[in-house]
Amino acid sequence: MKIAIIPARGGSQRIPRKNIRTFCGKPMIAWSIEAALHSACFERVIVSTDDADIAAVAQSCGAEVPFMRPADLSDHHTPTLPVVAHAIDWAHAQGMTPQAVCCIYATAPMITALDVQQSLHTLLSNDCDYVFAATSYAFPIQRAFQLNAQHRVEMFDPEHFGTRSQDLPHAYHDAGQFYWGTPAAWLNQTPIFSSRAMAHLLPRYRVQDIDTPEDWVRAERMCQSNTQELPLNKDAHHATFHISN
Repeated sequence: MKIAIIPARGGSQRIPRKNIRTFCGKPMIAWSIEAALHSACFERVIVSTDDADIAAVAQSCGAEVPFMRPADLSDHHTPTLPVVAHAIDWAHAQGMTPQAVCCIYATAPMITALDVQQSLHTLLSNDCDYVFAATSYAFPIQRAFQLNAQHRVEMFDPEHFGTRSQDLPHAYHDAGQFYWGTPAAWLNQTPIFSSRAMAHLLPRYRVQDIDTPEDWVRAERMCQSNTQELPLNKDAHHATFHISN
């Protein structure tokens, strides 16, 4: 069986109640739940939360909330791996034997059922621990710079000051949407970013972190524009690649 785990704690600090705040006409978490249900990949779609209001909204959207997450896994320092491992331990205690487990973030309104389906196929067809959504950086990271204490510019890689952008390798980052993994990898809390992982590439117009009010506004505008069919870039949607050490 396959299980979806949607972590959604109640103590969001920068955007209060963001997991159930209305986003483009529905509670934010509804987008993730609906994508999981529409993918038809899962026997169980479970929301892991410590918050009664989130639990009620999640259930109204079609997800299960069969347990409340303990307080020691619900503060803003708790990483994702132990939260998913806790949910898998609960599943095992109920007599379930999942073949694959997908962690879907509650704030992923541009997730699609098709991406979830294709990434499951990649996981089951390859010798890997994880498959997760990613996208490319819009600008070569080798040309990035920081500002020092005197607000002066310092390049991270000065040797690439004169390198043409087209001569630099592409770089990618986590899209913050979903992570398929084997139960063993989750339970062992195996790091996701390793040579045992593969990435399912998304177009940049479907990727946006939502950590600040500005992010929220930008994400809503992106989501609204994505209702129109846009061309995929050459790396997007169907591509997967291994992450090397």
